[in-house]
Amino acid sequence: MTSQVSSHAEQADSAVVGGQRKPSGDKEVRRLDRVIIRFAGDSGDGMQLTGDRFTSETASFGNDLSTLPNFPAEIRAPAGTLPGVSSFQLHFADHDILTPGDAPNVLVAMNPAALKANIADVPRGAEIIVNTDEFTKRAMQKVGYESSPLEDGSLDGFSVHPVPLTTLTVEALKEFELSRKDAGRSKNMFALGLLSWMYHRPTEGTENFLRAKFAKKPDIMAANIAAFRAGWNFGETTEDFAVSYEVAPAAKAFPTGTYRNISGNLALSYGLVAASRQADLPLYLGSYPITPASDILHELSKHKNFGVRTFQAEDEIAGIGAALGAAFGGSLAVTTTSGPGVALKSETIGLAVSLELPLLVVDIQRGGPSTGLPTKTEQADLLQAMYGRNGEAPVPIVAPKTPADCFDAALEAARIALTYRTPVFLLSDGYLANGSEPWRIPEVDELPDLRTQFAHGPNHTLDDGTEVFWPYKRDPETLARPWAVPGTPGLEHRIGGIEKQDGTGNISYDPANHDLMVRTRQAKVDGIDVPDLTVDDPSGEAGLLVLGWGSTYGPITAAVRRLRNAGLQIAQAHLRHLNPLPGNLGEVLRRYSDVVVPEMNLGQLATLIRAKYLVDARSYTQVNGMPFKAEQLATVLKEALDG
Repeated sequence: MTSQVSSHAEQADSAVVGGQRKPSGDKEVRRLDRVIIRFAGDSGDGMQLTGDRFTSETASFGNDLSTLPNFPAEIRAPAGTLPGVSSFQLHFADHDILTPGDAPNVLVAMNPAALKANIADVPRGAEIIVNTDEFTKRAMQKVGYESSPLEDGSLDGFSVHPVPLTTLTVEALKEFELSRKDAGRSKNMFALGLLSWMYHRPTEGTENFLRAKFAKKPDIMAANIAAFRAGWNFGETTEDFAVSYEVAPAAKAFPTGTYRNISGNLALSYGLVAASRQADLPLYLGSYPITPASDILHELSKHKNFGVRTFQAEDEIAGIGAALGAAFGGSLAVTTTSGPGVALKSETIGLAVSLELPLLVVDIQRGGPSTGLPTKTEQADLLQAMYGRNGEAPVPIVAPKTPADCFDAALEAARIALTYRTPVFLLSDGYLANGSEPWRIPEVDELPDLRTQFAHGPNHTLDDGTEVFWPYKRDPETLARPWAVPGTPGLEHRIGGIEKQDGTGNISYDPANHDLMVRTRQAKVDGIDVPDLTVDDPSGEAGLLVLGWGSTYGPITAAVRRLRNAGLQIAQAHLRHLNPLPGNLGEVLRRYSDVVVPEMNLGQLATLIRAKYLVDARSYTQVNGMPFKAEQLATVLKEALDG
């Protein structure tokens, strides 16, 4: 920290007094083990950028972290209104953490709407930094404040720091001869500088980021850097901020390795690229932009040097149709979407089941039904992934549990698709997609070998001794059919959605053949090699099992930790493979007298568990577009234990 603090001419060297490091001006420095900060403002105030930069510097400093971006679905909601509020929450600590935090210790509110939209989440005693310049009578009336909350005593239970952020930013940038409006746009950088001082965050990375981002606009670059430095210096010199805070690096939380901060969509994109390299196949993405999956299309389009081809189709159906064609042509084929797009793609997914070709269907789930809540999270596409096609059309399902885990989940989905010649669902969600955490960059030799063999010649001998190619003659272990690339001499074969004859692939309407093919396709999915479910039950004597899947992992694990720290016995297990389910799941479930399944839907996994294993699994559900809070789950699980 000393090297960063002393890198600015305006800041004096730190000194350690009584075990605490004190910056210049003899301001007190308190050491904390964790902090939760929420930046909130109008959707044009740059809160996502501010939060992202604070997160990047926090990651480079070595803290463990978890983030929760939260923004409106409208491209530009009316300024100063509640629907237009955008926020970014960051939880960082000197130890291993699992969630973005239940409630912020610090709220930065850029206007009245941001304060009103978020104040209910802020616990008493927390710090609130408000931009007083925006608390005009008109702005407050717009969100229903009859009197100023800064003056009427409604914030007396909080530590409020009134800061005229806009005025201070404009004053700091007066040498740049910008209009007040243009100068005021940098107030988010002033706020970032202030919070960076307050929590001793590194600054060099942000300044380098601004230099790169505005390299072609040197005046804007200089203004933003000046605003950022002015915010830091304001914290250093003002009497209103008498205390700054230190959160030490989380040295014990991470195994040895090289780390970077990564979001779920970025990790998933990297996982797809890695899978294509490990399979020695070109990667093809056929996609149509849809929130919150579009970032995967954006990211993969940058990696043509790795043999990646991206196709932005005119609609969802065209996107998956092109991807399935690429699979037929010998590529590792992917299509990305969210729930509404899955509905449109369902017929082609069924076609992929019939053709028995490898295809990754990446569903970044959001709130539904229909258009629903495009920027909010949900887990409500599980039953759609399981059954959302006509006929018996089984599809394997894989679900990541954290943003960083999206990388490994992509590799696992590719393994199943290539090995068993089947479409595979990869179910992420908006919480994982936009959230971020530290990720250890793996060594190449740690990645699985995904190479697969194409068919090169005849594979069947007729009774008369003629050697022929049968496109549906199966591997006896995996039941996968051969993958024959079009144009390979002698491997001509028929494809299409009409039922095929076993072995030959000829069109068949024979009832017995259809029964055989349906049961064979189901047996292929049922026989996929997935690891047994691991149960976290330290005592071995717990009576309650908490079973989760997907992004509920963080809140569930945090809640279980709280209960164990209170001396309670509780077991936890988390599913990555949802179809097929782990072979030992039934035995695990029968081991416990009570099973609780928290889900961000109305109980879809619980329904499957009850039907398949006849276990009285109890649902705890939430569909408000936000992830569970750890304290909320801890309370529910404590009641289940007491019951």
